Amino acid sequence: MKKIYHGSCHCGAVTYEASLDLSAGTFRCNCSICRKKRNWLAVAAPEDFHLTGGADNIGEYQFASRKLHHLFCKTCGISSYAWGENEKIGTFYAVSVNCLDDASPDELIEAPIAFVDGLHDCYDASPEETRHL
Repeated sequence: MKKIYHGSCHCGAVTYEASLDLSAGTFRCNCSICRKKRNWLAVAAPEDFHLTGGADNIGEYQFASRKLHHLFCKTCGISSYAWGENEKIGTFYAVSVNCLDDASPDELIEAPIAFVDGLHDCYDASPEETRHL
């Protein structure tokens, strides 16, 4: 069941609300940026994500196919969410589960984690090795 979570960067300059069902699943990716940031993400539809503060304090980084917009706070550098386009699901927001200010430890412990092979642009399959993710 979806619940509205409040998220932010470390300094609190960038804030948002996201309606998510963490029990429906989260994911970790092995692409170069997710691996370096040790991203743990949940997907929100556009209607389930609302930036509530700090739009003017957001920087953007893109690389490779430039389909994903990796956003970060210009003050503290934390990347609390990204957005992108996918052929199957359309526009989506990838919310950093670690940046959800009001997700309880129990909700995080119980959230299933899937692994995706973003390194090879294969988001429907798990990479062979996931222990380092």
